[in-house]
Amino acid sequence: MRLIVGLGNPDPEYQWTPHNLGFMVVDELANRHGIRVGRPEGQALVGRGQVAGEDVALAKPQTYMNLSGNSVRELLAKYELDVDALLVMWDEMQLPLGTIRIHPDGSAGSHNGARSVISAVGTQKFARLRLGCGPDHPLSSRKEHVLRPMKKAELEAAAEMVGEAGDAVEMILTQGLHAAMTKYNRRRLAEPEQPEQPEQK
Repeated sequence: MRLIVGLGNPDPEYQWTPHNLGFMVVDELANRHGIRVGRPEGQALVGRGQVAGEDVALAKPQTYMNLSGNSVRELLAKYELDVDALLVMWDEMQLPLGTIRIHPDGSAGSHNGARSVISAVGTQKFARLRLGCGPDHPLSSRKEHVLRPMKKAELEAAAEMVGEAGDAVEMILTQGLHAAMTKYNRRRLAEPEQPEQPEQK
């Protein structure tokens, strides 16, 4: 079984913010495969089912972003899974909106939710899918950008990206992480990634 976790914040006011892109991909997968993500487990809402023929648990931690790792650790323990079975999805300011990146490991960068997961599970060697939400203009506040509702054009770009991310997860499950990386990581960035800055939250 694979544990597929999307990071986000649980309150309705955050539903359509960039910080909830991970939740959106979980919902996309749930809708495609008839899985209801609503059972409280491990400080998360969880749904069990099959995606692309593989047994999965889809999870949306309800701890708020900065404590997401507590939920991930509890779910891994509950299902008796190693981190090899884990796939975590989160928003990424270092990537332009609409761009996804898949990697088998790596640092948290400036993302507090990812940092919490790494700290809780004791390693950064787990699969992750990052969902670009970086703007095309300078920002005065990273926090305001990721926590404000997206505008119509942004929502349209995000919906397309979420659909692509759903396809990517299905490919990870059927063909493996590296096959998905080869296909989905090839798109060029609009501009070089900028040095990571600490997230102010």
